[in-house]
Amino acid sequence: MKIKIDNTPLMGGHAVRGIGEYTRLLCEALKNTQSVTLVEDGSFDVLHYTYFDLFFHTLPDNFSKPVVVTIHDVIPLLYPKHYKPGIRGKINLKKQINSLKKVKFVITDSETSKKDIIRFLDVPEDKIVPIYLAFDPIYKKVGDKEKLKAIKDKYNLPDKFVLYVGDINYNKNIELLTRACIKNKTHLVIVGKSAGNINHAIANFKGKGIRDVVRSLSGQTHPELAHYQSLAKLFESKHVSTLGFVENADLVGIYNLASIYCQPSLYEGFGLPPLQALACDVPVVASQTQAMVEVLEKGAVYFKPLDIDDLINKIESLLNDQGLRESMIREGSKRLKNFSWDKTALETIKVYKKALQ
Repeated sequence: MKIKIDNTPLMGGHAVRGIGEYTRLLCEALKNTQSVTLVEDGSFDVLHYTYFDLFFHTLPDNFSKPVVVTIHDVIPLLYPKHYKPGIRGKINLKKQINSLKKVKFVITDSETSKKDIIRFLDVPEDKIVPIYLAFDPIYKKVGDKEKLKAIKDKYNLPDKFVLYVGDINYNKNIELLTRACIKNKTHLVIVGKSAGNINHAIANFKGKGIRDVVRSLSGQTHPELAHYQSLAKLFESKHVSTLGFVENADLVGIYNLASIYCQPSLYEGFGLPPLQALACDVPVVASQTQAMVEVLEKGAVYFKPLDIDDLINKIESLLNDQGLRESMIREGSKRLKNFSWDKTALETIKVYKKALQ
């Protein structure tokens, strides 16, 4: 069975984000199986688009071969005030929905995302297959103390800190996490290109208005201007470090140095960084939202996503209660056994086979 996978997510900005990592690791896992052959050119049996944009016309209008599409989430449709598509975006969304009607199957990351896709994109339930993602095997416990010290010195990390890895969009709830750490005088380290861009813009736009800072990030006034305004001010705190983009090899070390990993999101379709943290034996505190509980189960301590005091209490508990820390690390290790790229690849191949029937 010859499979062609659209390589768009492996280029540009997506290459270093979750979509790019999903595409890369899925391709690597598929190559290790005997059931499929990945092809870039020539004939193929199934075409797999591993990326679906809600507001850009990324799918053709018609397909000559069976097509499978991965839709990771539809978060912008859940928060329309913060992710405004504009007129062109609305037109493209209609085109994308029409194209979806012609695909054989939709793969998504969780049961949570499946419900949203049914609700917002009008895809029949029997066409949607939830397949869990997995973490890159490079994420693991590091015992080399000299290597960890070198990374700590390189990024000027404190002895104790809460770690967050990812974007800083509205649904990520970073403002609450940042305020909680500042209020509790607990150091927060944020890894991710978007947070680093704000930090860089602040440094270069001293004396100018925040609107200029945010405009410098995208070349225009960002629709999340008010959200970024708050974050830009908070990121100036001595209790916050924004590292920007970090290569995976160093990121493994940063996870290992963290006291706690926090995923504060108001909403996620899956949430890969908590699994990466658990793989490094770092206890996780996560928002008590549907996808987080579905993915992590007993592998995390949960807080109410709008309750700053609850978050502070959970962070304090994980920082100071060694018994709780060890218990959560054990539970996290058990939960991790449910995720592997070999398993993800095999379940994806089942979808390819169904698409050919």
